[in-house]
Amino acid sequence: MATAHERREMLKSVYEEAQGCVACPLHRTRTTVVFGSGNADADLMFIGEAPGANEDRQGLPFVGQAGKLLEKLLGEIGLDRGDVFIANTVKCRPPNNRDPHPHEIESCHGYLRRQVALIEPTVICTLGNFSTKLLREDTTGISRLHGREEVRTIGPRAVRLYPLYHPAAALYTPSTLETLRADFHRIPELLSLGAPPQPEPIEPVPEPAEPEPPPRSAEAAGAAAADAADAMDLPEAVAPPVADAQLGLF
Repeated sequence: MATAHERREMLKSVYEEAQGCVACPLHRTRTTVVFGSGNADADLMFIGEAPGANEDRQGLPFVGQAGKLLEKLLGEIGLDRGDVFIANTVKCRPPNNRDPHPHEIESCHGYLRRQVALIEPTVICTLGNFSTKLLREDTTGISRLHGREEVRTIGPRAVRLYPLYHPAAALYTPSTLETLRADFHRIPELLSLGAPPQPEPIEPVPEPAEPEPPPRSAEAAGAAAADAADAMDLPEAVAPPVADAQLGLF
């Protein structure tokens, strides 16, 4: 099992990979990839829909009005952004804030699953329809599911999945805000339950053994050794390490 430090470093590697992602057309219109931010060892994770204009400029999720409401609700239960991890179903802003298309969500799903596997949250709050339907693998809408927790397996990890209304939906609708607030105040109770039982790890299938290569002549062996020595003299391009602040990690 990986240590917290190892998981953090692997999360940075996933971030670096996402920065160059061209798996869907959203890479053509984005300003930056909004990977996610927060505590890399958080027990509580929030997953929204997609970055908006503010997020696209700053490279961080939930920095607009919906983000301010999320922070306010966190404060009401004694938490702040530094205690949780926040991400979205897609990492790039859809043009004109349109809904993400199914193939765009699918293209990003691998990044999200790896985030969940490395952060190891106990509770995941899905914010709105898109993340709820994606992680439940079901088309039931948020209006029927909000505030109803269940245990779900996401990738290798079982979590307590807790659907909530998206804060953006509550900004101008008092009744939705009160529902969201009431559901939010149950989060400490869910966290106190701890992680649900985890599935048994799947044993990797061993690779077939490579056949032994035939013996080489002394002349061929000498030539191979010379080629290896030449290769070792070539400079290697080394990417600068990703700083925690660059990724928004606490």
